Amino acid sequence: MPDNQQPSLRALFLNCTLKRSPRESHSDAMIEMCRRLMEPNGVIFEALRPVDLTIAPGMNPDMTDHGWERDDWPGLYAKVREANILVLCTPIWLGDKSSVCTKIIERLYSQTNEQNEKGQGPYHGKVCGCLVTGNEDGVKASARDTLFTLNAMGFTIPPRSYTGWIGPVGPGPSYRDDESGGPENSFANKTTAMMCWNLIHMARILRAHGGIPRQGTSDADWDAGNDRFGLPPVEEIRNLRNGPSHHEAARD
Repeated sequence: MPDNQQPSLRALFLNCTLKRSPRESHSDAMIEMCRRLMEPNGVIFEALRPVDLTIAPGMNPDMTDHGWERDDWPGLYAKVREANILVLCTPIWLGDKSSVCTKIIERLYSQTNEQNEKGQGPYHGKVCGCLVTGNEDGVKASARDTLFTLNAMGFTIPPRSYTGWIGPVGPGPSYRDDESGGPENSFANKTTAMMCWNLIHMARILRAHGGIPRQGTSDADWDAGNDRFGLPPVEEIRNLRNGPSHHEAARD
């Protein structure tokens, strides 16, 4: 079946800008490039700004149960659960991802006690990416930190699943500014296209195989105490201290 005739995937891009709509966000231009690549190739695409919502800080699924009058996180989390692909998009401030991005990561983490039908975490079988813009250094550091935390929660990271653009260090033009050279930057364009395609390919692979296999990946199975996922018994692990000497181990 041709790629554009396969069942649709869902992609959710969260633009963690500090600017509320309708103020201009330079990340939106790169997000729009992703939309124009992904939608013709069988992806239902949605992008939104968490800063437009009232998302309470905290480490619980619904912070109205903990003293907050309003928390829009449960509705946003429902969109995350529906998506096959999640991309966190962030500007760089002081060389790091935005505070909005950090809040989203914290709220994603607040849901990790949930389990799917295999006893895995709620994000197993989903893929993630990261898009970073700014006019100072920090693209790779921000992407590294963001992707690691998402992977630790259960998201799958495809190859080359980040993209970004930065201008010169210090004050200067931003991506959409006429003199920035951002839209013409071949490397930024290549990494954006490759990120999109790697996300699509990996999401399709996971869906075709029913997500990540249950064997050795189910928290429920481990907690039930029925299976150590192939690890030797604890008694054997204790006896491993009687294995090769430090000298022999170093030589090996």
